[in-house]
Amino acid sequence: MPSIDRLLDEAAAGAPNAAPVVADPRFDPALATAVVTCMDARIDVFALLGLRIGDAHVLRNAGGVITQDTLRGLVISQRLMGTRTIVVVHHTGCGMTNRTEDVFREEIRRDTGMRPQWAGEFMARDREVEELRQCFRRLRAEPLLPHGDDVRGYLYDMEACELVRVRPE
Repeated sequence: MPSIDRLLDEAAAGAPNAAPVVADPRFDPALATAVVTCMDARIDVFALLGLRIGDAHVLRNAGGVITQDTLRGLVISQRLMGTRTIVVVHHTGCGMTNRTEDVFREEIRRDTGMRPQWAGEFMARDREVEELRQCFRRLRAEPLLPHGDDVRGYLYDMEACELVRVRPE
């Protein structure tokens, strides 16, 4: 059975983690928090941070980097939905390890004949702590974020199953 069929069957049967939908689309996250993390399927961000449905906005992308689209989501989250704190979680063993944007863009150009338009948003994943600090700097410098100064960063050690706080420089 294709995986999407299995997912749809489980949803139709009433997924065990389903929560009631709040009718008001302006529902503010209970913890006034937005989380930015990697799209790595091994990370259960709700379990990792002890979150429940409705606690926080969760934005995921390749590497958990602060892209233009991530900034857009965070500005909406803070200005329209009342979040104040931003938590950025990077992790060890990321699939982007040892890749640089230039090499990756060249591979894509070679395979497709086109260069991706998302220059500067891809980060090599071999310096996790420095990259988290770079996220702090980018968020704190963003004039559209009213609470860009309330940022916390963590490195999730996948082998030890441990969150390690990373402080700005």
